[in-house]
Parts: sequence; structure tokens; C-alpha cells
Amino acid sequence: MGPIEGLLYGFTIALAPANLLACFIGVVVGTVVGVLPGIGPVGAMALLLPSTFALHPATALIMLAGIYYGAMYGGSTTSILVNVPGEAGSVVTLLDGYQMTRKGRAGAALAIAGVGSWVAGTLGVVGIMFAASWLADLALRFGPPEYFAITFGGILLLSRLSGGSVVNAFVMVAIGLALGTVGMDSISALRRFTFGSVQLSQGVDLVPVIMGLYGVAEVLLLAEEGVKRVSIAVVRLRELLPTREEWRRSAAPIARGTAVGFITGLVPGPAAVLSTFISYAVEKKVSRTPERFGKGAIEGVAGPEAANNAATAGAMVPLLSLGIPFSPATAILLGALVIHGLQPGPLMIEQRPEVFWGFIASMYIGNFMLLILNLPLVGIFVSVLRLPQHVLATLVFLLCLVGAFSLNNSYLDLWVLAVFGLFGYGLRKLSVDPSPLVVALVLGPMMEKTLRQALFITRGSVIEILARPLTIAILVVPAAAFIVPPLLRAWRRRRDSAVAAQSR
Repeated sequence: MGPIEGLLYGFTIALAPANLLACFIGVVVGTVVGVLPGIGPVGAMALLLPSTFALHPATALIMLAGIYYGAMYGGSTTSILVNVPGEAGSVVTLLDGYQMTRKGRAGAALAIAGVGSWVAGTLGVVGIMFAASWLADLALRFGPPEYFAITFGGILLLSRLSGGSVVNAFVMVAIGLALGTVGMDSISALRRFTFGSVQLSQGVDLVPVIMGLYGVAEVLLLAEEGVKRVSIAVVRLRELLPTREEWRRSAAPIARGTAVGFITGLVPGPAAVLSTFISYAVEKKVSRTPERFGKGAIEGVAGPEAANNAATAGAMVPLLSLGIPFSPATAILLGALVIHGLQPGPLMIEQRPEVFWGFIASMYIGNFMLLILNLPLVGIFVSVLRLPQHVLATLVFLLCLVGAFSLNNSYLDLWVLAVFGLFGYGLRKLSVDPSPLVVALVLGPMMEKTLRQALFITRGSVIEILARPLTIAILVVPAAAFIVPPLLRAWRRRRDSAVAAQSR
């Protein structure tokens, strides 16, 4: 059965009433989970997993996957409107999305985020159809040295995300890497930097850190400004939609973000988070006016939002083709399949085509449902901004408290939220971007683990790690991106000086 025949067969499965209802429930729950900070798609999928035991395997997979990619749509809402990322994959969106809100372009930002997510999600499913086996074979060739090269290169490349001082960026990276070492060592099972606390053995969770750095810090800044009321004029829905110029500037970033996200999804790790940072860095590099980023550039919303949705599709490739989950969300999907007596992989495509192709077709339908659900609600989302500033700040703070505590029902997460809220407030006052800290906290544990595994395999030889062809290829890209721009700037300065000297 070829891809086209398989897709047509899948639509006959996905359009069944029970599967359509499961898809709708999944995307609605996913959108709500994405809007509410702290819960996250993984938590929602884990909570609803028992409810799928009595369902057909295809129906269960359709509903759980709907929650996964639906959260990518909803996560941008609070990032854009109230500067609090609904989930970790929306951290980058708030850099420019919230600035657009402050300029009165919240509706345009939400619309571009919705359309970009739909385009990336749809093209990502096309990628699963036509390139699943080849891309899965490529991912299978990666070992610990390659994984280390990816994480190290990612930190090297993305540490300059803010475009500010190199010293500040690497200080933030160092703090993030240090936080990533807190907890139980994944290899030796020894506790590190826990100071006798059992709760710290689980490590420092990412969600309260980012909610403190961005959400609580914003509340403190609002409190410093005093009680104000935000006056927003009544605007029609058509006036909230992007202008023709904003559509034009968003088209290429959406295309680039889709490609970046899908490729990143094939690699083990936090693909939805990492892809957004890579996409933002790419858009900043290719832009003729990089100084606009961080001040409300529509490209800074379009690219990352497309990337995190494409990454969810890319993450499905190794799960469905090889039976290997590369993220917590796909691990839950694997658990659901195993509970129903299925083993993902090439044999499942042949033995249970109704599950595989029904799932693929449902992603087309689910992405269309999300587009229909999200765009008409732009006006409702923007109406949140009509709340008085002190009421909005209070609601944001309550969302942060509830979201942080609901993760593990732990008071430690509340302390982490408070500490990083104060830390984020201090960084704002000093005009230091905390994004490199978040990147290092996400990638640090994986980088440490894969480096130790690689050294064990090579018996401590760093040369053997760096001599692997894939490792070299992976490291060349971020190294070139980090070294070449300063050299080009120096060459241009010398050229301009020579031209100026000749003109005299």
C-alpha cells in the first residue's frame, strides 16, 4: 500500500464518528492545556491515558496525539497576551509576541501563530507519509557522540540568541548548566547538590523556572509601575487580522520554521523547545533588520510557532517507524500502544494499517479543526487585555502559582518559582536576556549524559568522539554560525575603511 492509497484508507478510519469525536476532544483539551500555564501536554496525556483503555487502539492514539499537537497551538496564547509561556515550547514566542501585544497587534500575532501552526502541522504530516523510513534510518545512526555534538552545538549556537553581550550570555548558560546537574545522577544514581533534600533529588523542574523568569518577573514589573488600567479600543475581528505586509513577512519564516522543526523532531530530546530557539536564531540571522527582533517582529512569532508544531510531527517518525520514543509525550503514546497490544514499527504498518494510516489521516483533520477553533476566537483572547492592569497581574500570578504547584504537588516548585521570579526581575532591570539559561537547563542534562556515555564507549578518548564523521558534520554548523559572522563583520569593516581611504 503506497502513501496515497494508505492516506485514502486512513481517512475512511479517521472519519468514523467515534474517531472524529476523539480527535475533537483531543485538540480541544490540548488547546486548553496549552493556554493554561504549568499543566503541559505530557501531564494531560498521562491523566487521560486510563480513559483510553476501553477504546479501539486507533481511537486512543488519535485522542492522545490530538492533545499533544493541540497544546502547541494553545501554548502561544498566554505567551502573546500575558507574557507567560503556556508550555515550554512557547518560551521563544513571548519575545516578540508580547511586544506585539503592547503595540496593539495581539490579534495579528495570534492569527499568524495559528496559521503558521496549521501550515507546519499539515506539512509535517506530509513528511511522515513520504519520508518516514528514510528519516528514521538516519536518526538510527546517531549514537551518544552525535547526541552530545547536537546538544553542545545547540548551546553554542543558541547562547547568542539574545544578541547581547557574550559574557552575559555565557553567564546565563553556566547558571543553566549548573541547575541541570541538581538531582540524581542518571548514570551512577548518586545525589548531587541536593543538600539533604529528598525533593531536590528529582532535580529542578523547567516549568517553574520559566514561569518565574517570565511570568512572576512581569508581575513584579507591573507592580513597580503602579496600578494602571489598560484602555483598548473596540476593534472588529477583521481589523485584528494581519495586514498584507505582515502576511508577506511571515510566509518565509513559516516555511523555514517548518523545515527546522521537522528535522529537529527526528533527534532525541526536547524537540518542541529546541526547534523554536533554532528557528528564532535562523530568522534573526537571515533578517536584514535583526535589531527589530525582541521589539515586536512578526517573524519572531511565525517561525518558532511553525517550528514547534512541525517538531511534533517529526517526533512521530521514530515512534511509528522504529518504536523509539524521543520525548516524554511520544513515550506516553508508545505506552498507549503497548497497553493495546501493539508494537510500533515497520511491522505495525503492514499488520495494523488501520491504526497507522488512521492516525496519519487524523492529524490532517485535527490540524484543520485547530485552525477553525483558534482563528475565530482571536477577539475573545484579545479581550483579556481589557482587564485592569492590577487584575491582570493578579491573574497571571495565580496562574503561575497553580501551574507550578500542580506539576508535582510540591512546595519546592513554589520556592523555585519565587526565587526565579526575583532573579528574572533583576535580569529585567539589568537588561539581560534569560533565554540562554533556559536553553542550557533544557539541554544540559542530556549533554552531560551523552558525553559520559561517549567517553565510556571510547574508553576516555575525546579524539575518537570528535573523529566520527557525523559528529564533525554536526559540530561544523554551529561552529561556523558562531565564528563566521564576526569574521565577516571584520572583513566588511576593513573593506569599508579601504573604500573610504580610496575615496579621499
